[in-house]
Amino acid sequence: MLDKVPMTQAGAEALREELERLKKEDRPRIVQAIAEAREHGDLKENAEYHAAREQQGFCEGRIQDIEGKLSNAQIIDITKIPHSGKVIFGSTVDLINLDTDATVTYTIVGDDESDVKANKISVNSPIARALVGKSEGDEVVVQTPGGEVEFEIDVVKHI
Repeated sequence: MLDKVPMTQAGAEALREELERLKKEDRPRIVQAIAEAREHGDLKENAEYHAAREQQGFCEGRIQDIEGKLSNAQIIDITKIPHSGKVIFGSTVDLINLDTDATVTYTIVGDDESDVKANKISVNSPIARALVGKSEGDEVVVQTPGGEVEFEIDVVKHI
C-alpha cells in the first residue's frame, strides 16, 4: 500500500496538463515518427527508428509515472485551511537570516513540485522540516551543507 503524497492544487494541475500533452500530442507524434522510420527499410541500421523507439519508451514511462503520482496524490488546497500563523504544507514563509539580516521567501510544496529557482521547497527538505509546525516570530535552526543557519519566521501566508 502506497502512502498518499501531498500535492498542492497547482502541482496537481501541472501534472494533469503534462499528462494531457503526453497523451494527445507527444504519443501520436512519436507513433508517426516510428511509422515513417519503418518505411525507410532495414531497422537494424535505422537511427531514426531507434531514436523514435527510445522517445516512445521515455514518453510511456512518464505517462505511467504521472498517472501513479496523481492516483496517490493527496491534494491540499491551503486556501481552505484556517490561517493560524503556523507553517503547514503549502504555506509561503518569509524568513530572516539572523546572521545576515537577508530575507528569503519559500513556499512548501510536494516533492514533484519543488523548484529551488522559484523558491518552492519540498516538504521533505531540511528547511521545510525545520519550519513546519512553527509560528510567526519563532526562531529555527536549519542544518545546511555549510553548517547551521538561524532564521526567524517573519510572515506565514496561505495563498
